[in-house]
Order: sequence, then structure tokens, then C-alpha cells
Amino acid sequence: MMKIIFATNNRNKVEEIRAVTAGRFEIVGLNEAGIDIDIPEPHDTLESNAIEKASAIFELTNTNVFSEDTGLETEALNGAPGVKSARYAGEGKDFQANIDKLLLNLRDAANRKARFRTIICLLWNGEQHLFEGVCEGKIIEQQRGTKGFGYDPVFVPDGSEKTFAEMEMEEKNKYSHRRKATDKLVEFLLSR
Repeated sequence: MMKIIFATNNRNKVEEIRAVTAGRFEIVGLNEAGIDIDIPEPHDTLESNAIEKASAIFELTNTNVFSEDTGLETEALNGAPGVKSARYAGEGKDFQANIDKLLLNLRDAANRKARFRTIICLLWNGEQHLFEGVCEGKIIEQQRGTKGFGYDPVFVPDGSEKTFAEMEMEEKNKYSHRRKATDKLVEFLLSR
């Protein structure tokens, strides 16, 4: 089975990707690979941050690696929190504080349209490949659900009445931005 390092310390993301790849590849997170670093995300685009993370791990390991960066983009806030989604309320990456700040900033907004956007950067045999996945939806006013992570309790994807946090993984993957980007990654890898 093909082994690929996923350049993340986020166990939730590793599990989401494993659910999508369904055993076709051995997906190894940084912790499992014995790599104990927190890769900075200093750039102002998801693409640049994804490239930065994949490149850092490729330089350390000289093996095939992919990374992703995901942002929640809201129309009413001109795309915010966007690339700063994980650190929207500060460097602590506190999901609840991020949600609280988002809801506060949207409290008077009639337009609740939002989208999740994921960029995956794959460094495969030294060549860079980018894959994008987008999920359109809206931000609701009250949190609902206990599953998932990040902004999942306040995001309802188009075509559903449930938040991501109210969905089991299988249902979430019908809509998921990360799923869409991962499907493109898998399609690429299977063609190799």
C-alpha cells in the first residue's frame, strides 16, 4: 500500500482524509511519522500556506507528502476569517472563541452566505500539484451539534438543514470541501 505523509498534527483532519481514501493509501500524520513540529502558516493565501507545509515536511523527509489549508470565507465579512480561520480569535486556535467572534461580527448581517474552501498541496516525486474543494453554505445564529470541529456547529451546507456538527462523517462527506479536494487528490494518485 502506498504510504503518504499528511503534513498535519490535527487528528480530526487525518481521520477525515482516511475516511475518504478508504484504505487505498496509508495516510500517516506527523505524530505517527515521528515528526514533532508546528509548521507556521505565515502567508495570506490558503495555497501558499499549503505549499509551505508540504515543502517543510518534504525537505525533512524527502518522501511524498501532502498538506492542506482550509478557510471559512463569509460574504458579509469580505471573505473573513479566510486564511486566518484557525486563529481568528487569537493564536491559541480556540474553536469556541473563533465561533464566538464570528457570530459577534455577523450579528447584524442579513447576508449569512459562507463557504469552506480547502487547498491540498501534494509534493509527488518532487513535483507540486494543487487540488481545491469548495462547500457553499451559510452561517446560522446559534450553534447546533457536537460532532466535527472548528466552525462545524454554525455552518449549514447548501442542500441540508443540518450543521456539519450534526452530521455523522459519512453524511458530512457528501458535502465536504475537504472531501472534494481529497477526491481530486485520490484520482490523481490512482492514475500514477
